[in-house]
Formats: sequence, C-alpha cells, structure tokens
Amino acid sequence: MKKPINNDGLVTVITPLYNAEAFISQAIESVLSQTYPHWEHLIIDDCSSDTSRAIAQDYATKDNRIQLHTLSRNSGAAIARNKATSLAKGSYIAFLDADDFWHPQKLEKQLQAMQQSEASVSFTNYIHVNSKAKAIGKRIIALASLSYKKQHRNNYIGNLTGMYKASTLGKIMVPNIRKRQDWALWLEAIKRSKKPALGLKEDLAYYRIHPDGMSANKVKLIRYNFQFYRSYLGYSRFKSLGCMLRFFWEYFVIRPRQIETYTPD
Repeated sequence: MKKPINNDGLVTVITPLYNAEAFISQAIESVLSQTYPHWEHLIIDDCSSDTSRAIAQDYATKDNRIQLHTLSRNSGAAIARNKATSLAKGSYIAFLDADDFWHPQKLEKQLQAMQQSEASVSFTNYIHVNSKAKAIGKRIIALASLSYKKQHRNNYIGNLTGMYKASTLGKIMVPNIRKRQDWALWLEAIKRSKKPALGLKEDLAYYRIHPDGMSANKVKLIRYNFQFYRSYLGYSRFKSLGCMLRFFWEYFVIRPRQIETYTPD
C-alpha cells in the first residue's frame, strides 16, 4: 500500500537516468532500503533508448515516493539534475547516479549528524566497486571538515555522498558543463552555508567504476578543470593557470592521503 509523503524532514534524492538498464534497479533498491523513510526519489530520464525508463516506471508505479519524469529531448546530466532540483519538495537534497548505490543507513546517519552539528552541507566516505558491484579495494575517505578554500582547490565531495539543506541554502542549480558539475555544486553549497561542510568517515555509498569511462582517464579531465576556473568561476587565464598549479599539488600530493587501499573480503 502506498503511503503519503511527510514533508517534515523530507529528503529529495535526485537521479539522472540514461541507458542504465543494468544498474538502475540496484540504485532504486538502495533508496527503498533506507532506514530513514521520509524521502522522495526523483528520476529524470534523459531519453533512454534501452529499458531503463520502463524499469524505473515499474518502481514508480509501486511506490509513490518514486517519481519518473522524462525530458523531451536528450539534454545531458546537468539539465536532468536541474529539472529534478526544480521539482524537489524536500528540505534536504541528495544525489545518486543511476549506476551507483547507497548503504541502507546512509540517509539516517547523515541527517542525524547534520542536525546534531547544525551543518547545512555534508558528505561521507565511499567505496569503489566494479561493474558487478564488487568492492575493488579502494576507499575515498571524507575530510572531517571541508572549507570553501579547500574545496576551491580540488573537489573533495563524492557527488553520490553529498547532501545539502535546501530549506536553508535554497535550491542550487548546476552549470550546464560536461564535467565538474558536482564540483561547482558543492563549492556553491559551502559558500552559501558560510561554514565548512561536515564529513562523515563512514562507508555509506558505493561508486561504480567503468574502465572505459571519461573519469578513468585523468589526463582528459585537465581541460575540464581549467574550464571550471576559467569559464564557470570567470577567472582570467593567468589566474586560472595559477589555480591549476594549486589543483595539481592538491590532487597529486595532498588528496592521495584521503585514498585508502585495502583487501576486499
């Protein structure tokens, strides 16, 4: 039986969907399995050509907390996320891509920590998994506290782990850029909150690695990092190059300290 949504403490979970028929069920099931029940799951289909939309629609039919919306034309993840953000009713907004999934206590633990510390932005550890959802022995550890200055140097928030309090910060739209949308989002969230983001050092999310994906080739991302400073933040070419030097130092020297390798069970 469907239950009415209680908007008090409601969390809006946003999932852009495009040709993810092999993974979308696990993503949705991980939301359904949350120990915190007051959520709405907004899935925005970006004109999938496989069975992704039908799979999501089946879940939406069975639980009215899940809503499926379809874009009129293929527009990209940024447009899909912004569409969901515009529709969101939650006091909090969180993100889950169609090929990732969450620990059952993710929302409960994160919300409890945010309320206790009066934080408006939070994030957690996450585990890398392969295409079959098996851990591959790599953990990204959340910083206990993440300032605007630190986030400006490098993106320390895994998008699938982040949550912000929309009732305090307002709804944050992502720029329509191909990569680094999440970096822009969380930088803006920390800026609006006027205090550091809260990091939970618990493994509450699972990030699926695709070896042939863009994220697997870090060299390709250099130009997107430069464009983040040059185009999104509007810096001069000289200042953007200076920021890139700091980015490289942070990425290759400082950030590896937050990456832990281990032997999976």
